[in-house]
Formats: sequence, structure tokens, C-alpha cells
Amino acid sequence: MAKNYDLVIVGGGTGGYVAAIRAAQLGLSTAIVEQGKLGGTCLHKGCIPSKALLRSAEVYRTTKEHAENFGVDVKEVTFNFEQAQKRKNSIIDKLHAGIQALMKKGKIDVYEGYGRILGPSIFSPMPGTISVEFKDGRENEMLIPQNVIIATGSRPRTLPGLTPDGKKIVTSDDLMSLETLPKSIVIVGGGVIGIEWASMLHDFGVEVTVVEYSDSILPTEDHDIQKAMATSLKKRGIQIVTNAKTLPETYKETGDEFEISAEVDGKTQIFTAEKLLLSVGRQANIENIGLENTDIQVERGFIQVNDHYQTKESHIYAIGDVIGGLQLAHVASHEGIHAVDHIARKDTLPMEAHKIARCIYGSPEISSIGYTEKQAKEQGIDVVVGKFPFAAIGKALVFGETEGFVKMIVDKKTNDLVGVHIMGAHATELIAEASLAMLVDATPFEISAHIHPHPSLSEAIGEAALAVDGMAIHF
Repeated sequence: MAKNYDLVIVGGGTGGYVAAIRAAQLGLSTAIVEQGKLGGTCLHKGCIPSKALLRSAEVYRTTKEHAENFGVDVKEVTFNFEQAQKRKNSIIDKLHAGIQALMKKGKIDVYEGYGRILGPSIFSPMPGTISVEFKDGRENEMLIPQNVIIATGSRPRTLPGLTPDGKKIVTSDDLMSLETLPKSIVIVGGGVIGIEWASMLHDFGVEVTVVEYSDSILPTEDHDIQKAMATSLKKRGIQIVTNAKTLPETYKETGDEFEISAEVDGKTQIFTAEKLLLSVGRQANIENIGLENTDIQVERGFIQVNDHYQTKESHIYAIGDVIGGLQLAHVASHEGIHAVDHIARKDTLPMEAHKIARCIYGSPEISSIGYTEKQAKEQGIDVVVGKFPFAAIGKALVFGETEGFVKMIVDKKTNDLVGVHIMGAHATELIAEASLAMLVDATPFEISAHIHPHPSLSEAIGEAALAVDGMAIHF
């Protein structure tokens, strides 16, 4: 059986379903092919469930460590991981139901199966017909689209010699379905995902060790952020080991635990724990989707696209994690919107990767946009920096969360905003102001001239803008 569409999207994650909604709004007949659940990794194994658990960790930590200071007498504080998982799952279910409703609202056809791109055939002289395979073994459906968007996402990358078994060696996917917490864990990789899990699991009472290959955790962040976050995590009791090359061949199980060695500054160090979390990046899901039936180019494991997300087959687009770059849900969504607008011949604006906000949801939170100070200097920019601590902000004292700062990097010659880096409570919300400022090319003067409400954490952004010229009021 064959059916014609203006657009078929292979993959119903954040990028895919948002693209589908946009296409429906523009009057395109649209279908999604998804073998799992709509919402993809972000909703079911990534963004949403991890932040739900991080919120549980925050509430537990705040109650346990600060309730008395707030005048709240709590005789005994315990953590119910099973209930935290139930809450997480209820949030997922609610959002999943919402996406399903949006598909019905947009009259978007959803095929629950595995989509594969066919080459030229009796259905079409061009590659792009989508063959949908179903788990129940019924006959494949053939979808004949004018355009295709590949949005198949990614999965956790592993290390050669360390194969996840879901028990002792795990990925972030495995941790989402934990029934009981381990007593200890070694996290290989101190990037965004590794640090979020380190912060969360420590708050849950797990003994955490982070083993990072480079000379600092969060290697893509600004140096001041790296240094401050490492200090904060160590102060809380999380062990951070950098310049460490994990040696997979040394892994061995010892009863309920395992041990593994790493070369740390030229010396061998042994680590022991109940679980080993591999947090070493993500790998694009591009196998077995029919790319070999097309002229689509793949480099370093990612589909190559132009500024409008077209592949070498101009009617086949690719968005999200499969094209590399910033593997973030909000990036995938906007790439999907851009691709659909291009298909519909709408005006589009190119996305500049360095002007996209990046967030880390550990404790304290981190957010950034633009270049780091090091990156700016490497590009020959003569920078001036304004920095302001949350400890000097009244609302931070009210919250009882005074750790962190706002750092603003400005081109001394042009007065252009080059980068903003925030560490502290609600940093992932505050970055939106910096993002808008970069979009409209606001100067530090214009940011400081905007009257920030008092008391609010956002005052730190205005103060950092003033600090660029040495004119901060409260510090």
C-alpha cells in the first residue's frame, strides 16, 4: 500500500515532531515515522526525565541541608527514589499525551514503525520513498513524499572494550530506569551529561567519582566556569579526576563491584564502585535507514548538510543530532522549523551556533552563549570582561543560593557582546536575556539601561554589564 505526502519525517523526537507541526501549520500533508514513542530521547530518556530527577535531588538537598535555616523544622528527612521515579514518569506521560494530541490537532499521520529510505523505484524516480516496517510483521507501507526530513537522533557513545550491560556498565539511558540507587558510581566523562548525573546522584547519597580525559571537567565551557564548578563539586564531596585516560582492558568485576584503572598524569590509578557510567558523548543513529540508497554524504559519523539542512539529495533534509554540531533539543527544534520553512519557500534566517544558549542543569546550574574568553582571544578579539557575583544580589540571599557569578565578555573595539557565562541558581532561565541581547546586537550599555526588577537574580546581568566599564553598583 502506498500513500503520497508533501513531507515525511523519519524520527519523532523533539526535532521531528516540531518540524511536523510547523509543516501542518503551513498546509503540507505530513507524516512521521517513529519506531518508539513520540518525543524521542529528549522526552523519554534525556532532557525531561533527567531534569525531573534533578529537581527531586534539589528538593531533597534543600530540605536536608537548609530547612532549619529557613525556619522549617523537619525531624527526619529521607529520600524515596521509587516515588521520584514515579513523579518523573508521570511528567513524561503527560507530555507524551500532549504531543499525541498535537499530532491529531495538526492532522499529522503517525506511523509506528521503522522507516527506511529507498532508492529510485517504481514508486518514484528519485531516492526518498520511505518503507515503513512494522513490529507485528504486517506488510510494509510505502510513503511517497515530495520531501523527507531525517531526524533519527542519537544514542550514547561507548568506549571500545567497555560494552554496557545495563547492570554494572551503564549509559544514561540505563540510569533512567533504575529501580534502586547504587552505593557508588564511577562516571567516565566530565562533560555536560556526566556532570549532571554526578550532581544528581551525589545529592541522592551515592558516592561519585568523575574521571575526565582532558585537563578540566566541562571542557567546552569558559575557564572560569570550569574552575568554579570543579571547586563546587569537590567541596560537596564529589571526587574529580582529570587528565585521566580510562583503560578498558583493566575492567574486572569483583562481586557486587568492579574495578578499573586509568592513567592519571602518567601514573596508574584504580577505581572501584558498583556501577560504571559511560558518558563520553553521543553517536548519530544513521545505520540501516537507507542512506546507501542515496547520494547523502556522511563524515565522521554525521550527515552533511548545507545552511538550509539539505543533504546532497536536495529534497532530503537532515536535522538534530544526526548532523552533529550542538546536540541540543532546542537546536533540533529550530533546525526542523528552518528546514520546513525552506521546503515551503519561506524566508529563513541562518542559525549561528555560537549564538545558541547552552545549559547544564546540575547544582549549581550553568548556562552560556557566545564565545568563551579563550575562544574570543584566539580569534584576535581584544576583550574586556565584566563579572558580578550572586553573593552581592539580594534575591540570591533570599533564595539561600549565593554561589556563582555572571561573566560578560565584550569586544573592546566594537563594544559587541561576545559571550555571556552564568553559574548559579536558575542560570538556565537567566540566559534567555543574554540570548535575546545577542540576537538584537545589544551593547553592555543597552543591557544595563534595561531596568531589571528588584529584587531579582536578573539584576546580576545588569550589574555584569556595568562591570564591563568598571561601573558595577553593588560590588
